[in-house]
Amino acid sequence: MQDLRNYKVPAPAPVTLAGRFVVIEPFARDQHVQALWDGLGGDQGVNALIRYFPNEDFKGVEDFGDWLEGANASGSLITHVFRAKADDTIVGMASLMRPDPKNGVVEVGSVAHGPAMKRSPLSTEVHYLLARHVFEDLGYRRYEWKCHNDNTPSKITAARYGFTFEGVFRQHMISKGVNRDTAWFSMIDGEWPVLKAAFEAWLDPQNFDENGAQKQRLEDLRAALSAKGAQ
Repeated sequence: MQDLRNYKVPAPAPVTLAGRFVVIEPFARDQHVQALWDGLGGDQGVNALIRYFPNEDFKGVEDFGDWLEGANASGSLITHVFRAKADDTIVGMASLMRPDPKNGVVEVGSVAHGPAMKRSPLSTEVHYLLARHVFEDLGYRRYEWKCHNDNTPSKITAARYGFTFEGVFRQHMISKGVNRDTAWFSMIDGEWPVLKAAFEAWLDPQNFDENGAQKQRLEDLRAALSAKGAQ
């Protein structure tokens, strides 16, 4: 059994992380709020995109900015935005939240992938970079993903990235005036070497054909690496 009596890690803080396709940077209202609002779908698209967030619908970009600014000022969220390297546009966001440095636990939440992230490597690279930061830079032991249990796309995405489904917390909260059951997922530090290797193999340029289509799925790469490690 690992001796954790002297285990100590820092609280997460805003950070800039760069990959081949995307740069993750700390949210700053004056720099990002309009571009983020537009990148998530603007007046016609944001509320539909984030319909499973517990917040009431946003009335517009300023209302959205007030929420993000307030949540980050209170420390409940550390929001980062995603900037596509190809055209320098803001395409999405996610927050590190509910940090528990004493136990080495943090959650990624308020995840919103804008339309430009669909069917592209950006989202996979974003979550590889965030997980690598949590495990390698911060030294955390557990990285969580939680979502409304009705949010099937989020549950599929979490499983694709390698988060393990741990169960449903029934009647976890009241969201927008109705009950919310919450699905819990996690990855832990002992799993990270295989998860990392699979992410990197999937993101390797050789894993894409001339049209940018993947040759091997992330799930298949991870399964093969896990099977190899078990031999």
